[in-house]
Amino acid sequence: MLIATHRAAPQALDDRRRLALAALALPLFIGLLAARHAAAQPATATAPGSGLSVPTAVVETSREAAEFSLTGAIQAVRQVTLGAQVSGNVVTLAVKAGDRVRSGQLLARIDDRSSEAGLRASAAGVDQAQAQWQNAKLAYDRSRELRQQGFVSQAAVDAAQTQLQAAQAGLAQAQAGRSQAALVNGFTTVVAPFDGFILAVHTEAGELATPGRPLVTLYAPGRMRAVVEVPASRSTTARAATKTEIQLPDGRWVVPTGRTDLPSADPVSQTVEWRLDLPAEAGSTVAPGQSVQVRFAGAPVASGAVQRPRVPTRAVLQRGELSAVYAVHDGRFVLRPVRLGPVSGQGMVEVLAGLRPGERYALDAVRAGLAGATPAR
Repeated sequence: MLIATHRAAPQALDDRRRLALAALALPLFIGLLAARHAAAQPATATAPGSGLSVPTAVVETSREAAEFSLTGAIQAVRQVTLGAQVSGNVVTLAVKAGDRVRSGQLLARIDDRSSEAGLRASAAGVDQAQAQWQNAKLAYDRSRELRQQGFVSQAAVDAAQTQLQAAQAGLAQAQAGRSQAALVNGFTTVVAPFDGFILAVHTEAGELATPGRPLVTLYAPGRMRAVVEVPASRSTTARAATKTEIQLPDGRWVVPTGRTDLPSADPVSQTVEWRLDLPAEAGSTVAPGQSVQVRFAGAPVASGAVQRPRVPTRAVLQRGELSAVYAVHDGRFVLRPVRLGPVSGQGMVEVLAGLRPGERYALDAVRAGLAGATPAR
């Protein structure tokens, strides 16, 4: 036992020495790491935009826009929505959106069993009325012969003639009913009225079609127009404009070949619908539903018109539904929410609320929003 204890003593001494050395080295290691991290960091931190001077301008005013732009949409001149005219399930849907169709091509078929039964019933009614008419005619002819021989009175002949006329009317009514039943039966087949493209399909095979329910929307390519809703308050200015232009989705400006403005305003939106026909070469490059810009320019400015502030579009900051401008207040920029009007052709936008004439604002909303940005002097 004494020998074992003597041998374990040097081992314990070595363990204590290692622990002491580790305790001395640990603070030194932490200090080296801290020094290395401090050397990797810059001596000073500069705030984003620090010292950035942003140009400013004074809010301008202009008379109520003699030139303004509105957003419109492309619409086909020849476009129809075909609806169901009879009730029944859609048993066949032969097209989908984007398909090209020819005049008379099958688009959809509605269950025609009920209309077929009605057609057969009306045909049977015609046969019955035909037989009654033939019987009445034979009776009338026989009465005339007997009257010539003196066997019946004139009253009997008149009665037979009346029955013949009633049978003729009954036959005509039955034939009209058969024509109506055939027409209704024809409504179960929906065909294309002209060559064109399927713009939208409003039903699915198996769904119930009812009279008036839309099934397919079809349009003829080539002839297009721009439809724009002009505020009723600007209708007079738009009509007085000497130049009307349409900016296509590819950036080109074209002059419409024709114009139709509806004579009444929408009672809810208080706008007047304008339809501007596109040139033939422009109509082949657009599709229904695309957005376009319509610019009205050259209208004379009315005397005593309302003065409205205007700012460049690049001075406006858009964040979702919020429109704001960086106004100058006490030597710094303050974000000011604004309500905007239409954009003019010179890249200026009217400010309906939020800014007053004479106030200064940042010409570049993006740079003005950087930390440390200051108004230029």
